[in-house]
Amino acid sequence: MLVTDLQYLISRSCCWLNRTKLTLTRWSADWRNATQYYEQAGFTPWDAGKHMESAGALAVELSIWNEVADFYRRASELYNECGRSQPASDALAKGARALEDAKPEVAIAMYTDACSLLEEDGKENMVFDIYRAITSVYIKLEKYTDAATFLLRWAVAANKCNALHSQCKAYLSAIIVYLYAHDFKEAEKCYNDCCQIDTFFSSDQSHCASKLLSAYREADIEEIQRVSKSSTVSNLDHMIIRLARKLPTGEVVAMEVNSVEHGEALDEDDLT
Repeated sequence: MLVTDLQYLISRSCCWLNRTKLTLTRWSADWRNATQYYEQAGFTPWDAGKHMESAGALAVELSIWNEVADFYRRASELYNECGRSQPASDALAKGARALEDAKPEVAIAMYTDACSLLEEDGKENMVFDIYRAITSVYIKLEKYTDAATFLLRWAVAANKCNALHSQCKAYLSAIIVYLYAHDFKEAEKCYNDCCQIDTFFSSDQSHCASKLLSAYREADIEEIQRVSKSSTVSNLDHMIIRLARKLPTGEVVAMEVNSVEHGEALDEDDLT
């Protein structure tokens, strides 16, 4: 009977979700009462998490987006109670993927929390796909500064797990995002900062970024387009390649040299 009670609770939750959709009223999950049923039925937090994920999947089918976030977040909390950071992160990522179009800001928050769970557990090597997803959502929202910021955070995570090639790709990607946003000053600042890291300074990605920035300084549109189609850029993620293929955006005007070698500050009046 106890198992039946738990199944009944899930069934009632699903009915309430459906009623919410039809009446346009908000239903709030009663986690305290739900937990009592789980305990009475002898279920572990792991089992409860699985049921919450199932309820979240149903909420997706019913397009009840607020409940999608609630169920997957609760599933994550329950998995985390078991000391399982990866399933906890995966639950948040599942919910975030379902919400990318309907509630992109909520999706970003869930993806970010999913990253934090793994990073806090020293599992940076498992975070890459989530950072990729966050960056993609930010680009879709045309929040390019935020996208670049997360690419730089991705690079830090890559460094911690010694994924140096991924680190360099993330740095170049951030520079391209800044250029796509027509923010040469920030792109050059990012390049100069990244060149303080030996791994990047001597990499193909660094040489590619240097050529790209030089072409911008010289207002050489053909060179910008050529570098943007280079093999180094073609090995980046598709979302970055698509941006690079559209460079340059806006007007490009020749400007004074400002690079790592010269170390001069860029005059804002020279920005394009």
